[in-house]
This record gives sequence, C-alpha cells and structure tokens, in this order.
Amino acid sequence: MSATFPLMSSEKADAGAGKPPMRDALVAAAFQLFLERGYEQTTVDDIVALAGVGRRSFFRYFPSKEDVVFPDHERCLADMTAFLADGSDDDEPVGRVCDAARLVLRMYAENPTFSVQRYRLTKRVPGLRAYELSVVWRYERALAEYLRRRFAARRDGTLQADVIAAAVVAAHNNALRSWLRSDGQGEASAAVDHAMALVQSAFGGEPVPPSVEQPEDVVVVVSRRGAPLWRVVQEIETALGRD
Repeated sequence: MSATFPLMSSEKADAGAGKPPMRDALVAAAFQLFLERGYEQTTVDDIVALAGVGRRSFFRYFPSKEDVVFPDHERCLADMTAFLADGSDDDEPVGRVCDAARLVLRMYAENPTFSVQRYRLTKRVPGLRAYELSVVWRYERALAEYLRRRFAARRDGTLQADVIAAAVVAAHNNALRSWLRSDGQGEASAAVDHAMALVQSAFGGEPVPPSVEQPEDVVVVVSRRGAPLWRVVQEIETALGRD
C-alpha cells in the first residue's frame, strides 16, 4: 500500500523551490509509514530511511516519535503566548482568551487532511492520546496564566482564571473534534465561534463586586431619665452626625 501525505503549511510556501524542508519531509515520511504499517510498527530508523536523512537529523527536529505526530503545536503555543502577551489592559479578558484559542483552530484548518489523519491516528494509539492531553494541558495553562494576571485583584481570581481557561479549552475541543469527525468538511470556525460565544456569555463582562462586610458601628447615647422623647431622638441624630 502506498500513501502520499499532503504538504504541511510551511512546505507549501517552498514547494515551488524544489524539495520540501527537512522537517516537513520527516513529517510526511512518518505519516506515510504510520498509514501503511501502523504507528507502533514504525521506527525512527524507518522514518529517516524513507526521508533519506540520518537519525541525528530526526532528533534535531523531534525529541521523540510522538513529537513528529504533533509537529505544529510548539509553534502554535508560542503564537498563543505571544498573542496574550501583546494584549492591553483594555482588552476584555475572556474575549482575549477565546481569540487565543482560535489560533489553535487556525492551525488545524491550515491543513484539514493532515489534521483528520492525525485525529484518526491519535484515536487508535493510547500513547498518542496521552501525549495529546499533555499538549492540551499546556494550552490551558497558557490561558490560565494570562487570566491569573488579569484577575490578580479579584477575590478568587486564581480560581476564576483556572475555571474559565478549562471552559475555553473544553468548548474549543468539543467544536474542533466535531469538525474532525466530519472529515474536515464545512467551516470549522462557525462551530468554534458558537462554542466561544457560550463561554463568553457565561463568563464574559466585568464581575459583580463581592459584598464587603462593614464593621458594626455602635453608638451609645446617654440621656437624662425623664427627658422627653424628642430630646432623646435629637441626641441620637446628633451622635449619628445627622444634625
């Protein structure tokens, strides 16, 4: 069985110039073998042999075989972190993290065929599912750290940040996986926009300031026994500063 894997996004820009960059050639070779032989049956030696490079070249780009399945997530995480850092204090925080999550969608939508193939492969290989969870956790941490900074002055700001970051990731992934299950058909952005709108409707906007208990203000008024009631009331009003 022979399989030809589509070019990665960085490859497309250079495809007219001849051979694809080595990194993209390794990804293409790896997925061709994963489709032909299966993930577990494919070794790093197999991948470098098909790509026509040495083992050192592979490990220069990918620390492990798992990393070649997710070659674009490091770039996307860096883009997300930079996007959040470039924001201003005028940005609505929940809207900002929702926009940051859309960068992940854009990465998947750049190459639907690759994304669908990776989704199918990850579903079949437990080790890759665990690896994917670790990647998702890093995205969630990036969102939470941004929100923690923005919510530093809030009561329960850290809790709010962690809850909202988890909600953004859960909503995004639900919409993304629905698109991947459809083999990448249609516009993924519409489903993700709907999911992000749900998050913003639940958590967006300025929080209601928490009520702050005021210390009791006790006023003691001493009045002469037998004083008329109007005089007692007058003395109370004077003590309360209402005269």
